[in-house]
Amino acid sequence: MNEKLLREIPPVHELKRDHHFHLIRKQYDIKEDILTHALRETLDELRTSIRNGEWSGTALTPYIWETLSKRVHKNSQYSLKKVINATGTILHTNLGRASLSREAINRVVEVAGGYSNLEYNIDKGSRGSRYDIVESIIKDVTGAEAAIVVNNNAAAVFLVLKALAKEKEVIVSRGQLVEIGGSFRISSIMEESGAKLVEVGTTNKTHRKDYEEAITEQTSILLKVHTSNFKTIGFTQSVPTTDLVSISENYENLIVYEDLGSGVFYDFTQHGIGDEPVVQKVIESGVDLVSFSGDKLLGGPQAGIIAGKKKFIDKLKKDQLARVLRVDKMSYAALEATLQAYQNGKALSIPTVRDILQTEEEINQKAMHVYTEISKIEEIEVSVDKDYSMIGGGTMPDVLLSTYVIKIKHSLLSPNELAEKLRKGTSSIIVRIHENAILLDFRTITQEEIPPLLDALKLVTYHD
Repeated sequence: MNEKLLREIPPVHELKRDHHFHLIRKQYDIKEDILTHALRETLDELRTSIRNGEWSGTALTPYIWETLSKRVHKNSQYSLKKVINATGTILHTNLGRASLSREAINRVVEVAGGYSNLEYNIDKGSRGSRYDIVESIIKDVTGAEAAIVVNNNAAAVFLVLKALAKEKEVIVSRGQLVEIGGSFRISSIMEESGAKLVEVGTTNKTHRKDYEEAITEQTSILLKVHTSNFKTIGFTQSVPTTDLVSISENYENLIVYEDLGSGVFYDFTQHGIGDEPVVQKVIESGVDLVSFSGDKLLGGPQAGIIAGKKKFIDKLKKDQLARVLRVDKMSYAALEATLQAYQNGKALSIPTVRDILQTEEEINQKAMHVYTEISKIEEIEVSVDKDYSMIGGGTMPDVLLSTYVIKIKHSLLSPNELAEKLRKGTSSIIVRIHENAILLDFRTITQEEIPPLLDALKLVTYHD
């Protein structure tokens, strides 16, 4: 039976003469050779399906055209697309972390649409340095002597260790040997950089004397890693940054470097939210270097920012690895706009800061608007409930932000089926599932996203 079916598959040259081939080519405005390649792939998959006994169709040719059309349609779509984040997790790593401000978006569009002075000094009419683009703003906002930007914070850590501690010792508390997303560990990054890890203290307690007793002639850096993605509670103790600075003053070339991971310019503790150390205050403590992310609590594009003493930043700029890890003009454009918002006292224009500080009243207002629009749909059971949002992105794991969610149960669709329909719809909506219902958290749903959200809900909740 399988061999008979295989022989019935028309050859490529015959199918190319069929009017369906030309209709698909015209519909998607696709070159003949590309469509021919897609047709061959479709036929190869069909043959494999038949040989494995998996094909259960009745008519080969209609199946071929339908499958080819779907393949071409899928290939014509962008893989990276906008989604509506209804999970309530503000810095959702899987969904691209921080949303950019309108100012940052406009700057990216403006700079990407033409030429720019990325490495050109307009005043002097000569070659310039891309490092100069945001360095002065970082210095102004943080109080650091100098700064450099690389493509993410893991790269920042790697550059510091490779450039300043290769084949030398770096002392770290055992309680700070963290693992970040994707199984990247501080210890592994250190090994790749060529630095030699020296562990001190225990998982829950490290004392000043642990650092002092571990220092040798080979010690280059006292590294403090902020445990931003987990909390150790109970019988614990860590050494303050100021103590590490005090220790380093007894040695000529001992660097104190603090990796903040997330990094924050806005002091959320004034609102009773978390205990993230503000970059400005860390710089004031006297550290030589500090590094942090651009796309987490800072609310900008993916970047790793290193700020601190000029003599060390200059060494980082001259290292060959700096060129490998540098960022492009679009990242600089978005980062500059984000930094300017902090510089001008407009932190609330940054979506990450805005969403973290949203009031329950603001969130409830959005939820009630949607509830009013969909509550009359017979196929669903819907309610507005209080719940909690997470900040996400490996940041402030113990912080729960009060929020309002819409809980939806469908009479004919399971929560997983309903979530799939919303996820695969024209406006891809990512939801949470809890207690046999889907949840829409309005902390991360903007006013502009409510109309397409309503359209999607009304479409998928009706069942044929």
